[in-house]
Amino acid sequence: MQTTWKGTISFGLVSIPVHLYSATQEHDVPLHQVHAKDGGRVRMKRYCEQEEKEVPYAEIAKGYESPDGRTVTLTDEDLADLPLPSKKVIDVLAFVDAAEIDPLMYSKAYYVGVADKAAAKPYALLRDALTESGRIAVTKIALRTRESPAVLRVHDGTLVLQTCIWPDEVRSAAGIAPEEQVTVRPQELKMARSLMDTLSEDFDLSQLHDDYQQALQQVIEARIQGVEMPHEEEPGEAPDNVIDLMAALRSSLKEAKGGHRGRRAGPAPGERAAAEHEPAAEEEPAPRKRAPAAGKTAAGRTAAGKAAGDKAKPSGAAGRTAAAKTAAVKTAAGRTTAAKTTARKTTSRKSAAPRKAS
Repeated sequence: MQTTWKGTISFGLVSIPVHLYSATQEHDVPLHQVHAKDGGRVRMKRYCEQEEKEVPYAEIAKGYESPDGRTVTLTDEDLADLPLPSKKVIDVLAFVDAAEIDPLMYSKAYYVGVADKAAAKPYALLRDALTESGRIAVTKIALRTRESPAVLRVHDGTLVLQTCIWPDEVRSAAGIAPEEQVTVRPQELKMARSLMDTLSEDFDLSQLHDDYQQALQQVIEARIQGVEMPHEEEPGEAPDNVIDLMAALRSSLKEAKGGHRGRRAGPAPGERAAAEHEPAAEEEPAPRKRAPAAGKTAAGRTAAGKAAGDKAKPSGAAGRTAAAKTAAVKTAAGRTTAAKTTARKTTSRKSAAPRKAS
């Protein structure tokens, strides 16, 4: 991996000689400019207006035009000699929680590697301290022709330096979000959270791929082979206004659940949680369960039902209690004195005319 920058990380009196390596690599299909009429290659030429001729890259320098129209030329040596301490030193300014840096400010990432074996111990010390504290280090660094704020954090056991833009380079978001007062109902919020939970089930970021590059490669292959170009059906027009937000959320949730069921058998915990979050008014009533058969109930209830068929049914709770107790006594091998006493006491308390058990 090619080294991008060489220097030192400094925090307090600790110095760590390090090298930076590009941590990311964008993949794309290499395209160049051609003349649409005949396919001829179009090339960019460095043309000097003073001499009216093409200039080789080795003679290219940078220039600045002053307000009065004068041009100041800056060579690579001039830029290399800028009086900047951040040219060779990554000076740690503070350690902060990661949440204090808005991700909007993040730019390019670089892996940080040690420059020699002596740097291994302080490197591991800084890495482990950041991991244990859960913080990131705020620094500054000069890369090429630009000084940038940056953060040092840990990724897969390796220090990563991520450059940032300056705070005043973040444009204001004023006037972009809806300014009118909008009321979100609790039912809508619950349904939205249910949809979020369902869509997040089994999500694996590493499985994402670049559909654009794949489609572009298919078009190129079709053009090379002289076959019909692949086409995708045009999507329908998106509605310009959401009339029924709850209906849209409900349909989205149903579609998302269907997609997840197609990939696995049975409902997932996230789907059960989503179902619990749905408003009760929106759910279909569940079918009532049948009452258990008489044969599966307690023996006392069965006997009580038979006894009630022979005689008039007792009225009220006292009658039902007495019938149950009488039936229980009948199913036993014999009546006990305790059962008789209990039946008489219960009937005398709850019924003005106690029934004599037959």
